[in-house]
Amino acid sequence: FLIVAGWFSFTFPPFFVIGRADLQNFFRFLPSIFAMAVPAITMRLFSEEFKGGSYEILGTLPIKSRQIVMGKFLAAIAFIAILLLPTLLYPLIIDLLGDLDWGPVWGGYIGALFMGASLASVGLFFSSLTRNQIVAFVLSVTAAFFLTLIDKMVIIFPGILGLIFQNISVAWHFDSITKGIINFRDLLYFVSMTTIFLMGTSLVIRDKQ
Repeated sequence: FLIVAGWFSFTFPPFFVIGRADLQNFFRFLPSIFAMAVPAITMRLFSEEFKGGSYEILGTLPIKSRQIVMGKFLAAIAFIAILLLPTLLYPLIIDLLGDLDWGPVWGGYIGALFMGASLASVGLFFSSLTRNQIVAFVLSVTAAFFLTLIDKMVIIFPGILGLIFQNISVAWHFDSITKGIINFRDLLYFVSMTTIFLMGTSLVIRDKQ
């Protein structure tokens, strides 16, 4: 994750050529990087337990299905936060080289956590549908890339249809937050999307118990 994020952030275009002290490149590529990284985190969370039979032991514990889902979801969020933590070196180094505006940086990291939570809930849902972690990964990656790239369809479908595609795009809402303006509309989108997929996962798990 760090190698790919660093490569895209400081190479396309070259950081020292553009001469601009910001993290726009990092946040611009982050949705696409997350579309691959987050499904890799979530693909085993349920599917491997179903395959190995360990979920049967988990199901005998005095906890509800939604508590199991939330536990795995929070574990995925913690892992995503750990992935992002070393990237804080980027703004610290850039701030030494130039006058960095920290508003968009903090907005971008807050947005990254919300985006990561949304994609983690999607990955968790697909992991609960199958015993094969590879199938879960492929389905999650497909859904994640659909959600991150669908806003590009505005070029093909202008008008109301393009506006609909734009508003269901993870990348479009994340991009708004990276500008340093945390809009209630964007937060509502991420919270709603996360809630819907977690509820779907809870229903699937409840049927398996």
